[in-house]
Amino acid sequence: MSPAGPTVGVVTIARGRRHHLAGQHRSLALGRRRPEHYVCVAMGDPAIGPAADHGLQRDVVRIDVPAEGLPLAAARNRGVAEVVARGADVVVLLDVDCLAGFSLVAAYAGAVADHPDRLWSGPVTYLPRDTVVDHPAELAALDRPHPARPDPGLWGRERSTDPHLFWSLSFATSPAAWERLGGFHEGYVGYGGEDTDLGRTAESAGVEQWWLGAARAYHQHHPVSSPPVEHLEAILRNGAVYAQRWGEWPMTGWLEAFEERGLVRRTPSGGWVATGG
Repeated sequence: MSPAGPTVGVVTIARGRRHHLAGQHRSLALGRRRPEHYVCVAMGDPAIGPAADHGLQRDVVRIDVPAEGLPLAAARNRGVAEVVARGADVVVLLDVDCLAGFSLVAAYAGAVADHPDRLWSGPVTYLPRDTVVDHPAELAALDRPHPARPDPGLWGRERSTDPHLFWSLSFATSPAAWERLGGFHEGYVGYGGEDTDLGRTAESAGVEQWWLGAARAYHQHHPVSSPPVEHLEAILRNGAVYAQRWGEWPMTGWLEAFEERGLVRRTPSGGWVATGG
């Protein structure tokens, strides 16, 4: 850590979503505290390249995409390794769809400096379609944090009591805590499971999870399906990985919704398989 404070590295991963990536870049460049390093891990997308915005340089590292799907866990681990190698004291992971609130980087930097042994997560607001802002300070007027996750208030810090609530949209920690966690389990490929796994891993490793009210992010709109039928194969595959590691299946809400549609069935052992219908 320098006399001026901790060095911050922000990591995002992307395939496509170049408009969203540009918006995130701008929000980080114009925030209260600009990160020293900003790295995008491009997953099989050669069109994503380095860029600069208001003095903030975005660098790109590349990772191949296996046949099974996007290597989300491996890509995040690769990005963290990159910013740590560059000397980051604080590692922030931000989903490519998320804009950084005006104080997000400053808040994460302060919290990790105070308690580098913790995993910090900030509230996320899902923005309406066609939302346009010229400056991240304007995002505060749109603040409506997702109700399924804690919101300790703008100046609050709250310890999490449920590791299943961890999500990778926006979080931060120190290199030492990340090493203790071992990063995301790279057995997860494609959509689903790796976030909950990291929450359980943190609990098992004794890394406390905390919610940080000032680290607010804003998720840019994109079409979604519910349940995510297009990810059914990955959810079944990753769910089985999780069940092998933790003795129970994650994403049961989605699996039950698939079951109602006749797409999956329960097995006698308590697992789930596709019906082929």
